[in-house]
Amino acid sequence: MDRRMDFAASALAMMTNWRQNNPPSSSFPQRGSSVPDVAVLRSWRDHLPPSASVFKLSQLTTVNNRNESSVFSSGGYSWRLVVYPRGNEEENGKGFVSMYVELDKSCLSSISAPPTEVSAYLSFFVFNKKENKYFSVQDVEVKKFSSSRTVWGVSQVLPVEAFSDPANGYILEGEEHEFGAHVKIAPSPVAAAENLPFHKFSWSVRDFSLLKQSDYVSKTFQMGEKKWTLTVYPKGDSRAEGKLSSYVHLAEGENLLTGELIFVRAKVQVLDPRGSNHLSMWLKSWVMTSSTGVGLPQSMPLAKIQEGYLDHEDTLNVEMECEVVNTIKDHPFF
Repeated sequence: MDRRMDFAASALAMMTNWRQNNPPSSSFPQRGSSVPDVAVLRSWRDHLPPSASVFKLSQLTTVNNRNESSVFSSGGYSWRLVVYPRGNEEENGKGFVSMYVELDKSCLSSISAPPTEVSAYLSFFVFNKKENKYFSVQDVEVKKFSSSRTVWGVSQVLPVEAFSDPANGYILEGEEHEFGAHVKIAPSPVAAAENLPFHKFSWSVRDFSLLKQSDYVSKTFQMGEKKWTLTVYPKGDSRAEGKLSSYVHLAEGENLLTGELIFVRAKVQVLDPRGSNHLSMWLKSWVMTSSTGVGLPQSMPLAKIQEGYLDHEDTLNVEMECEVVNTIKDHPFF
């Protein structure tokens, strides 16, 4: 493990230790604007995305513990970066740096036919001079901004203890800090005629060409009475090398009782970033105790995906519509 990985590991260990000694309060307000750890990816980045916006702490306007940037533009909308260097306690961020983006409400009313909501993927960055890199926190789920909810973000980006220690590299010359945000507008949904009338789940798989693991698992989502995950094999599983494989699984901790069967139907699409030529496949099968997932091992040629289905930031956008068609609780033969 190199020095950068050592540093990242120590930061993660510090965060884990803090949470063990500071369990979340049962009265924590569930407003939905913060993102739990299971929904974010932490990493180091040499460079920021071209459309990312960066601000020094001194450039932010301070009101109490809230630090707010000037307006920046991304995806045709106006946004502000909001930073709580000492943590947003209202969102369970005590002891952590908290970071958010806020949609300017004027975007929802300044045109003749304004959108009712804006969907986007969010990433946040803190520069580290010691590593000469950006500590990155990426939200793996799309967030929907509307007139009733204009702020989304991550309440636990980095422990204040690590952030405030000069030895860790986050304090720049002149007691400055550098923060950044990247707002990527989510792809438009498929045509209404193609939509299915059930649960829709979106997933953005970033840096797709650089992925090393054999499989990647999405955040859990609710379907019927159970929680599920979508697993993607970027280079195919053992039965389909060179093809993108995907499976819908019961989430970890979810179990089927003896005699319980669930019939699942899903439509999985790899979205075309340049048009509407989406790659689609259907998943349809019974899920039972001997088979807790359903999928297609030979689904989409990897070469075709790499040629035309990664956006300019090397992101693969996957969208799934799914439903539980039928459930049997006491089948006599299973």
